[in-house]
Amino acid sequence: MKLRILRRHAREGVKNLGRNGWMTFASISAVTVSLILVGLFLTVMVNINQMAKQIENDVEVRVYVDPSANHTDQMQLKDKLEKVPDVQSVQYQSKTEGLNNLIHSMGKDGSVFADLKKENPLPDTFILKTKQPKQTITVANEVKHFQYVGQVRYGKGTVEKLFKFVGIARSVGIVLIVGLLFTSIFLIANTIKLTIMARRKEIEIMKLVGATNGFVRWPYFIEGLLLGILGSVIPILLILIGYRAVYEKLSSELSTFFLKLVPYSTMSLYLGILLFVIGAVIGVWGSLSSMRKFLKA
Repeated sequence: MKLRILRRHAREGVKNLGRNGWMTFASISAVTVSLILVGLFLTVMVNINQMAKQIENDVEVRVYVDPSANHTDQMQLKDKLEKVPDVQSVQYQSKTEGLNNLIHSMGKDGSVFADLKKENPLPDTFILKTKQPKQTITVANEVKHFQYVGQVRYGKGTVEKLFKFVGIARSVGIVLIVGLLFTSIFLIANTIKLTIMARRKEIEIMKLVGATNGFVRWPYFIEGLLLGILGSVIPILLILIGYRAVYEKLSSELSTFFLKLVPYSTMSLYLGILLFVIGAVIGVWGSLSSMRKFLKA
């Protein structure tokens, strides 16, 4: 296509926005409202998924060494634990380290346990990290039968509930996001279709005087693209401004629970691009699909 013709189509597309003031406003409003809902829900679900991963990654298997095991026995046990297929890392924690960590974690109340240093009741421990969080249960059931293993703890009961909850939350989130996207596409596309159908006589006249389908379609393609882009600007600004305020307020509070929100820079980049693309694609799709009734191949 020649540059001169493309410029002509672009001018017509822009003019159409001004000619149909209220319909243009209705289309942009539909895009804006729908993308605000989509953006808010995506923001919440992305952060829920982020925190779920962090919680899953904190799950570990604690293998308490039998008190009768000497240093050589412990090293043999460590080698055997490292050879378990689903184990990613094995960390040794002596009973002295374990007690010091307990005292430190209790803060001011930790001094109560200071007397235990004389006769430390805690066992030496191997802390296992699995390659996948859900392999924790399988690994725990396997290593508890190893020689010189006293007890195995991994949060039995709680871990199973955690994995089940995370799985349900992710599945429900995906279904709701997909459903909301399709609802938004339907609403936006049909609103844009109304603006095109209101000018069906104009399209029919252009066809009667010999205009090709491409010549008729291009101005509406550009108009739909602009409607989608303009409608995505406000949702992007509102959601990112709101997310920045929430991020600055909650980040420090969540850090006490060892949880982190998705960084603002990452969220602003990916969410901004995603909403921009969704708006543009829906705008173009709504314009072109509405013209099928008036254009024949």
